[in-house]
Amino acid sequence: MVVPHTRDGDEGEARPGPGEVPAARGDGSAVPGPGVVDLVARAVARGIRGPEVADGQDGGLLRAGRGGGVAEVPVRLPFRTQTQTQTQPSVTPRAAAAAARPRAGAGRRVPRGDDRLREHRGPVLPGWAAVLVGALALTGCAAVLWRAGVVPAVVVAAFGATPRAYQGLRVTHWPPLAFLGVVALVALGGLGRARAGHAWVLTLFGRYRGTVRRTGLTWVSPLLLRRRVDVRLRHWRSDPMPAVDAGGLALRAVVQVVWQVKDTARATLAVEDHTEYLAEQVESAMARVLSQLPADAFHEDAPTLRDAEAVGDALTRMLAAETEAVGIEVYSAQPTRIEYAPEVAEAMRRRRVAAIDAKHRDAVLTSVVDAVDDTVHRLTSRGLVELDDYERKALVKDLTVAFYTGRPE
Repeated sequence: MVVPHTRDGDEGEARPGPGEVPAARGDGSAVPGPGVVDLVARAVARGIRGPEVADGQDGGLLRAGRGGGVAEVPVRLPFRTQTQTQTQPSVTPRAAAAAARPRAGAGRRVPRGDDRLREHRGPVLPGWAAVLVGALALTGCAAVLWRAGVVPAVVVAAFGATPRAYQGLRVTHWPPLAFLGVVALVALGGLGRARAGHAWVLTLFGRYRGTVRRTGLTWVSPLLLRRRVDVRLRHWRSDPMPAVDAGGLALRAVVQVVWQVKDTARATLAVEDHTEYLAEQVESAMARVLSQLPADAFHEDAPTLRDAEAVGDALTRMLAAETEAVGIEVYSAQPTRIEYAPEVAEAMRRRRVAAIDAKHRDAVLTSVVDAVDDTVHRLTSRGLVELDDYERKALVKDLTVAFYTGRPE
């Protein structure tokens, strides 16, 4: 749009309107010119009141007719109806990753363990070093008591030393006795016998301090709390557990799991009881795997739960993913028995027998039809007999009955 300003009709020179400032000529004299700021303000006010000018025309200029002259002032009107190019906000990589991340609760998620809770070596010393330090501390205590004359003469004479008269425990005797006593208590109180196939998980006031897998006589600080964990290769056989197949039929399954504790810190501190957690995860994973296939396919060749190797592989992968968060490594999870529940076992047994019988009859009938066709073809092709349609049908009927009834069960 363009905003006009008045001109002098006789001289053709622009006269400054109200609120306008004179413009400078090239020769230095002032030439009246429009007050741009005032024009813009009034145009914006008229636009807000609803000017009779379409938005987006004239390249975004203000145009109003007051006189013969026209002044074009490019402005940007803050109208809601103005056509504006909206710029899309830039998306940072972190925001894009957050938008692509699935929402919480969308589907089943595999549990993840705490990355800060991982097994590492705990503070431990050989047991012989602790025994040596404890023996030296006890020897020092005995020497202090001997100098004070507290040790009985009989005991002193047994060690070949000279008995000393009892002089009483003075103030100078108590500091070395207390120090040597504490050293002996710490040295001998931290001794322990570590067995093969077991580990100690050490904690101090609830904080994990490390794991000891050394065997034999070892020394661990008596201030640390010890928890024994079995790290041997173990196997577990479940009781018959209920499940359903893809068709909704009730099943009973027995699973054997071979597993081992790999991360003692997670197995002890990340879950209340890792063996109970494993048993519950076996039942859950078995229910999910068995519900994907039918137990039997009576009239078609399709994958079923009778393929123990495929079912075991799927169960092992699922169970290994579920128990990794608690430091358990699953090597094998194989179903040792999958059978129908007692309430449907008899009906399914009759159905299986009927399917086997139908399959057997179909095979017998196929072989009989092939034999009849071969016999009739040979008789007619060699010219031994000439048969019309009626005689051919009668011959086929008689041969079919003869071959079928004469075939052994």
